[in-house]
Amino acid sequence: MIQATDTIRRADEVPGVGRVLVVIPTYNEADNIAVIVGRVRRAAPAVQILIADDNSPDGTGAIADALADGDAHVQVLHRQGKEGLGAAYLAGFGWARERGYQAVVEMDADGSHAPEDLPALLAAARDADVVIGSRWTRGARVLNWPLRRLLLSRGGNLYARLALGMPVSDATGGYRVYRISALDAIDLDSVTSQGYSFQVELSRLAHRAGVRIVEVPITFAERERGDSKMSPKIVAEALWRITAWGVRDRRQAVRRGLHGTATGQARWP
Repeated sequence: MIQATDTIRRADEVPGVGRVLVVIPTYNEADNIAVIVGRVRRAAPAVQILIADDNSPDGTGAIADALADGDAHVQVLHRQGKEGLGAAYLAGFGWARERGYQAVVEMDADGSHAPEDLPALLAAARDADVVIGSRWTRGARVLNWPLRRLLLSRGGNLYARLALGMPVSDATGGYRVYRISALDAIDLDSVTSQGYSFQVELSRLAHRAGVRIVEVPITFAERERGDSKMSPKIVAEALWRITAWGVRDRRQAVRRGLHGTATGQARWP
C-alpha cells in the first residue's frame, strides 16, 4: 500500500504550461536529495516537487519528510520497496493527474540532470507535448563520463532510433517534461519496462501517439555522490526490448500494408 504526505497547498503556475510537478524518484539518495531539491527550488520556484522514495534503507525518506515539513512546495510519496525507476515515475504520473497538474517533469536525484536547465525545458513545453532534455543534440554537454559510457549511450540511442524509426536523438534520456494530455494519449497501462528501456518505451509510445516531441540541449554530469543504479542487466533489458519492439512494429507495418493492398487502399511505388 502506498502512503503519502499530501497537504492541500496553493500551487503556482508556470506561464504557458500551468501547474507543474517535478517527480524525483529516490533509492539511497540521502547524500543528494536535499541538494537537488534546493537547486530545483532556486531554478524554478513555481514548480511543485514530489519525492517518490522506494523505502530507502539509508534514510532518504526521513530526509524527504523533513524537506516537505519545511517547504510547502515539496511533497513525499513513500513506496513500500524498491520497485524500479519506471514504476516510480508511473506512480508520480498518476499522482499528478489526480491532483490536477498540467505537466510533470522526470528528474534524477543524483544531480546528473541540472535543475538549472529546467526553465529551458519548461519554456519549450509551451509549444510541445513532450520535451526531452537531450545529451545528444547540438549545444548539449556531457561531463565526466568515461569513454565506454559515452559509446554505450551514443550507440544505444542510435540503435533505438534506427530500430524504432523515431526522430529522437536521446530516447534513453530521463530528463523530460510531459504534458498530462500527452500522457493521456499514451497507453501507460501497457508499460512494463524499467531504466533505459522505460524511457525508450515512453518515447516510442509518444511517437506512435502522434504527440509533438521536441529536444532541448542540456548539460549532463556524472553523479558526484552515491552509487550509480546502472547495471549490465539494465542495458541488456533495454537492448532486448528495443529489438522486440522494432520487430513487432515492422510486422504490424507489413500487415497494414498487406491489408491495404487487399482492400485497394495502399499505393505502392
